[in-house]
Amino acid sequence: MAQGTHDFVPDPRNDAILINVNGTLVPRAEASVSVFDSGFMLGDGVWEGIRVHDGRMAFLDQHLDRLFEGAKAIAMDIGISREALIQRLYDTIAGNQMDACHIRLMVTRGIRSTPYQDPRVVISPATIVIIAEHKDPLPATVEKGLSLFTVHVRRGDPAVQDPKLNSHSKLNCITACIQAAQAGADEALMLDPHGFVATCNSTHFFIVRKGEVWTSSGDYCLAGITRSNVIRICREAGIPVYEKNFSLTDVYGAEEAFVTGTFAGVVPAHTIDGRVLTEGRGPIVERLQGLYKILIERDISGELHG
Repeated sequence: MAQGTHDFVPDPRNDAILINVNGTLVPRAEASVSVFDSGFMLGDGVWEGIRVHDGRMAFLDQHLDRLFEGAKAIAMDIGISREALIQRLYDTIAGNQMDACHIRLMVTRGIRSTPYQDPRVVISPATIVIIAEHKDPLPATVEKGLSLFTVHVRRGDPAVQDPKLNSHSKLNCITACIQAAQAGADEALMLDPHGFVATCNSTHFFIVRKGEVWTSSGDYCLAGITRSNVIRICREAGIPVYEKNFSLTDVYGAEEAFVTGTFAGVVPAHTIDGRVLTEGRGPIVERLQGLYKILIERDISGELHG
């Protein structure tokens, strides 16, 4: 059975978690939103995935910057201040007595008076839901890695639906995920409209060639937090790193490949379209995993903010 980057060890404690719905903590079984909510009805909203380590949210400023910028881009008023939202996040993990967890922060435009696209029919403030779960990636995924399959579903032109927007409308990525899963792979590798490698359906993609780390130009992918942090640690460590256009030919000839994401961090990609690049993780990926762990520790300790 394929194992994706978001596969995790099931934790029975999640059955009893409290979910923050518009500032109120409610048991999981009772948490709900209206069928007229903009997110349920139209996928109208933005979201973030955030990791908590030792009671602190890693790279929180970067995540909130992206959330508020995305909301502004779609003319959506989140309705509360950044400080109030941070308090809700910490209230959620405190209410669940969590020291380490994975958070999904979701903000939708609110309740509509009728099933209709026009935001002028919204009759409530934004809906803000925070789900904090006991969730860790499978150790085998982090150590041994994933297989990828290049799908026919492309990352779209920004004039159609800008892939830089972390919206609730994820059908483009979902259809890519479905095709990869049906091909027996863990994750989909997606090309841009010009045929260059763009990203994966839920993670960002990198290759290693002759000691250099390459990732896409970034024109057709989400502005990934982990992606930008991996580029940062490469530069700090003196590892040549490039954001550029490259093709599947470059991928198939690479020494290593890996994907990045908030949930699992840095994960090797051992096989792409049936071509085996590595058995598990290569030396550059293993080094980057260690450097990324150090960066998280620096962030939650406040060192990066001082």
